Amino acid sequence: MKSSPPAAAPTARAAEPPQPTQGERAYATLRNEILRGALRAGERLRAADLRERYRLSLTPIREALTRLTSEGLVSGETHRGARVADASADDFADLMGARREIERACLARAIARGDAAWEAEIVASLHLLSRTRLPASPADTEAMATWEAQHRRFHAALVAACGSPWLLRVWNMLVDHSERYRMIRMLRPPSARPKARNVAAEHAAMADAVLARDQDRALALMDAHLTATERAVARHLEPPAPPRRAARR
Repeated sequence: MKSSPPAAAPTARAAEPPQPTQGERAYATLRNEILRGALRAGERLRAADLRERYRLSLTPIREALTRLTSEGLVSGETHRGARVADASADDFADLMGARREIERACLARAIARGDAAWEAEIVASLHLLSRTRLPASPADTEAMATWEAQHRRFHAALVAACGSPWLLRVWNMLVDHSERYRMIRMLRPPSARPKARNVAAEHAAMADAVLARDQDRALALMDAHLTATERAVARHLEPPAPPRRAARR
């Protein structure tokens, strides 16, 4: 008698990624809404309101608020609860000054250390960004989220080879805060914005200088790029001029 063939071994199933906890969901959702401007600077964050908004219990929401307070995106007030961190011209100027300093350090190190894979990611991220349409209006939230993600990927690609996890950690924190300020401008109607820059050309010029390992030119272009963004956003942070009094006759 012929022996029957051995039974096939069961196919191993790939392990499913763990589902995020309620605390992680609350943190990610709140953080995203703050960075994208859905929750505005200075807005009160009542835990009971957030529980209804996100359909989560109070404990993970309070944990998320504590984490976001440690990141500077939420400010706590004694006996008054939490608020989205305020936005001011002075704070933004300080933030962008720090961003430029860290950006220079990260970019210079990346240019010195980057390999072919680093160069390939810069080329790929720039190409994808150039093919991503800008949002037509603040209501075009899907296009805005897509463009912001590709924009972040390109800037992250430029500094990815810097070789210092601590520098990159600080870089990411500063970029998060500067993007929150930039959304203040993005959420204004186009008629309220100054004349648009050719940001695509700025990105292309930075990528060319970085790939050519022209450190001085790359740092100068990055500094000019960030300064132009700072000026564009700062216009929306300045208090309105007081009304002029009618001249006495």
